[in-house]
Parts: sequence; C-alpha cells; structure tokens
Amino acid sequence: MASLIVPLPGFLPKPEEDCAKLKKALESFIRDEKTIVSILGHRNAEQIKAVKQSYQKLHKNSLLDDLNSKLSGDLKDALIMWIHEPEVRHAMMANKALKAMTNKFKELQVLVEIACGNNIVYVNRVRETYISLYDSTIEEDILDFVADVPLKKSLLALMSSNRHSKETIKKEIAVEDASKMHDAIRKRKLDDGNILWILSTRSIPQLRHTFARYQQLFEHSLEQDLANCGDDALQNLLIAAIRCTANPEKHFAKVIRDSILGIGTDEESLNRAIVNRAEIDLLKVETEYTTMYNSNLEKDVRADTSGSYENFLITLLGKDPIEGQDKSAMKK
Repeated sequence: MASLIVPLPGFLPKPEEDCAKLKKALESFIRDEKTIVSILGHRNAEQIKAVKQSYQKLHKNSLLDDLNSKLSGDLKDALIMWIHEPEVRHAMMANKALKAMTNKFKELQVLVEIACGNNIVYVNRVRETYISLYDSTIEEDILDFVADVPLKKSLLALMSSNRHSKETIKKEIAVEDASKMHDAIRKRKLDDGNILWILSTRSIPQLRHTFARYQQLFEHSLEQDLANCGDDALQNLLIAAIRCTANPEKHFAKVIRDSILGIGTDEESLNRAIVNRAEIDLLKVETEYTTMYNSNLEKDVRADTSGSYENFLITLLGKDPIEGQDKSAMKK
C-alpha cells in the first residue's frame, strides 16, 4: 500500500494555485522550504506533472530548473528525484549506475530493482524512456560499461526479460525449476544458465511458487542457500533479484536499513527507496522494516536526517499532515 497522502479531489488545489505558492516560496529571500515540502510532498506523479506543465507555462522556466538553482543539499536532491516521472527517474538512476563503471552491487542493484520490482509493462516504459533520454538502450550500456562478465550476463538477462504477466501457476514446472537452481547452488555455479533463465523468463506468480517449493523441498530458502555461496557481487545481485521478486518490501526495507547504519547516511540509497516506493508499497515496507529489525522506520529516518530534508522524507512516509488543511480531507 502506498504511503503518499494526497488531497481528495474536492480539496485538491488547481495546478496554477500550487505554482503561485511554489514560485513565491522559491523567490523568498529565505526559501520557504516548508511550503515547498507541503505542496510537492502531497502530490502524486500525475498531479506533479500537471503542476510542472502549468509552472512552465506561467513562469517561462521549468520547476525543475528553479528547484535546482534555488535549493541545495539533500532536500534539493530528494525533491528533484521526486518530481521526475517515475519511468524518467528510473532511467536516470540506471544510467548513473552504469556510467559509474564500478561493477559493484551497491550501484548496480537499482537495475535489479527496476527489472524485478515492477511489472513488465512498466519495465518496458523505463527501457523506452532510457532510449529517448540517452540515444542507446539499457542493454547496450550494460554491454559497454559493466566489465564483470557474470554481472553483465545477469543484468542483460534481467533487463531484457519479456516475462508474461499471467497468474497461472504450473506446479510441476516449479518443482523442476527449484531442483535446477538447487543443483547449480550446490555446485556453486551461480552463473549457471538455468538460474538466470528461470529468473528472467518465468512470471512473478510462477517464481513465487517456485521459491516456496524450493524451501519445502530443501528445507532452506533459496535466498539462504545463495547467501552461503560466498559474498560477491553476483551472489548479492541474485539475492536482490529473488527478494525483489518474492517480496520487494523486504528488499527496500533492507536498502533503507543499510543506508542509515553506521557513520553517516547514504542519502542516495535512502532517497531511492522512499521516493520510488511512496506511491507503491511504502506502508508495507515500513511494516516489513519493523518485523526485520524490531525498530520503527519513521523514528530511524528522523534520527538520521534533519531539517526540511527530514520533513520531506517523513511526508512521503505519510506521517506529516498538510499544513493548514484538515487531514480528514486527505486520502492515501
């Protein structure tokens, strides 16, 4: 379930009204970040698109440019990430990860999240958007910028997947697939073609049934057995693919946890998880976070962030009412 709180239709301001308030807040001698967060943190992708279009028409420059020039720091980065259309946001994240050329799982896992944490219709929109933005396909850039051969092979398989969206489950296929994956793991051949072929071609319901049958047959989860194969980028990538497929909320709970553990905060990862899931399943991510870590997500995010940046993330978590409006006039 989404965490984002937006006004009910009868209470939603017109885009022009939002634009006037945003322009005033951005032009103030002391930026009125509270108003900016209050507006943009309570608008969904469709509503933000309408606001951006009106802003461009009314003020002859883009809202994106004004946010970029008038704000700074973590708040600016999170807001700019948020106001991009979801498929544009994901395409930009994928490009940045590939151009980093680090061949590290931490950077490349965003591609796994795109491929395995969304339905195939959306994944194809991201792929099309990527072409329009960068004049190349994601697959071409994986070939060009990922040097590690097993990682390259895995990412190509996942990103070029054309899995169908049927709900039909074939129980006998699940047993066969579970056995093939167990055999590959037992032999520690994680780049075995069977694992990639299964993960990139089977439907999400079929894969979830396969994962359940794996645990029934072999008394360990597929994720647990992969974790015992060592600790390298390919292993982590496959675990992320399985987790995003079986339970994306669990994956993003871990992304958030990892981003705030230790000294300092990985704001980019924290933003990615909260921004990308606010309109999808962030309430479930919050519940999973509590189950996994016996801790409160809102409390932990507040403890690791501050100021308007903190307020914006908490707003996306659905915890902060819109200033000056009765929360009974809001909906999730």
